[in-house]
Amino acid sequence: MLAMPEVNYIKHLREVEGMSISEIAKKTGRNWRTAKKYADGEVPVESLPFRRRGMMYEEGYGEIVDCWLEEDMKLKKKERRTNKKMFEQLREEHGFKGSYRTVSEYIQHRKPQIKEESTRRYERLEHPPGEAQVDFGNMTVVKDGAYKDIKSLILSFPYSNAAFSYPLPAENTECFLEGLKQLFHQAGGVPTYLRIDNLSAAVVTVGKGEKRTYTDSFLRFQSHYGFEVQPCNPGSGHEKGNVEKKVGYTRNNFFVTAPIMEDFSQLAQWLEEKMVNDRERLHYEKGVLIEELWAEEQKHLKALPISDLPIFSIDSATVNKYGEILVDGEKFVIHKARIKQTLVIKKEWDKFTCYTNDGEIIYQDLRPYMLTTRPIPWNDILVDWEKKPRAVKYSRFFKYLPERVQTYLTIKPDEIKKRVAGLKKLLEVHTLQDIDKCLEIEQYMEKEPHELGSLLEAKKATYPEKMTEAHTPSVLLDYETDLSMYDQRLCPTLEGRDF
Repeated sequence: MLAMPEVNYIKHLREVEGMSISEIAKKTGRNWRTAKKYADGEVPVESLPFRRRGMMYEEGYGEIVDCWLEEDMKLKKKERRTNKKMFEQLREEHGFKGSYRTVSEYIQHRKPQIKEESTRRYERLEHPPGEAQVDFGNMTVVKDGAYKDIKSLILSFPYSNAAFSYPLPAENTECFLEGLKQLFHQAGGVPTYLRIDNLSAAVVTVGKGEKRTYTDSFLRFQSHYGFEVQPCNPGSGHEKGNVEKKVGYTRNNFFVTAPIMEDFSQLAQWLEEKMVNDRERLHYEKGVLIEELWAEEQKHLKALPISDLPIFSIDSATVNKYGEILVDGEKFVIHKARIKQTLVIKKEWDKFTCYTNDGEIIYQDLRPYMLTTRPIPWNDILVDWEKKPRAVKYSRFFKYLPERVQTYLTIKPDEIKKRVAGLKKLLEVHTLQDIDKCLEIEQYMEKEPHELGSLLEAKKATYPEKMTEAHTPSVLLDYETDLSMYDQRLCPTLEGRDF
């Protein structure tokens, strides 16, 4: 029942200002039926505070059912327990002696009350538990001795200040949705509301107010995982200030200096551990451990769906006269395709697959951005190391060298300066990977840099290893020619003689 001041206001709008029921419902934010009930109905009489009696109220079974109703409200409708299932569960697990009708009547009475209580409780909170914000942040890592710029998708929960992060190579739709899926798994549930800005990976156009046109992929994802979207207004980053601060916090605490990355799977595991450990600190306002607040907030998340949604997009490409197709702005040669043939391209966050119209896979490769890197300015760094050879081991860049190269530079402390100068000279012609491979032979650690250069040059001059080929028929392998047949043809008079 509505409070009397609101009932009086609705009556005033109807009787004095002459508003229609639809106008009253819009102005008060109430359901049309509710507005109709109080606008044209009788003034509600105050009810007497009678205490409800019965097994459901007096023996605690109602509290159990209330708990089940609150849990099921976080699930999809088809996954919720029916009245009959709750009755059977009460009888089998809790020794309930009442009837099915008693349970059904209680559920019919309590379900709308629990829903209203939940809504009213959330309205009083600035950041209700279960609500989350998401955004991308630019980070830098080191992969194979070179810088690599990545995107870190961060999911933060303002109520507890807990956050989760997942590394990705780009900000496109496939990466965004794959990252969200992984973050939901890390959190162990789905947020009730998700606040996002106008990411091109999710939003097609921005209208007035909260009107947005979302991509079909994002709407499909939202429908599958069952969260509500709270869009930010254009140019209003402060509306998701918690995740904005988390982006900066994550960069300053975990990506300075740039961590070493083997692949995205390893980096994701490393980053997840860092974010979990970070929850063992006090909340900036509440004075309670973030981990404790997160354990409380986790109860308000929606359950993960039984199966995950596959994340990919479908495109098409036509093979040009050079046998190439264009994917993400890069050209790829497709040897098994015909000129002017149209291929179906399945794009996942990290790779793409080419299909014929018959569904045959004819090509698969990494998406181009998986291989993009920036060189580390080793020449400038080595110039500084020459000036301060004793500081080499303490440099932030030292750990980015291959392990054997690190050992080669520092194995003889008196020769660090000379070896640094020699490495700088070697890098004008050879790569760090070539030098590292050359140092696999332990004796080479003792050699001077110019001697390593000679060994590397000699190795470059050798012939490449013979390639294995699998096109020769098995009957011709190790076949030996019988030359006696040629002798008989050339010299018939010598037939039968020994040579």
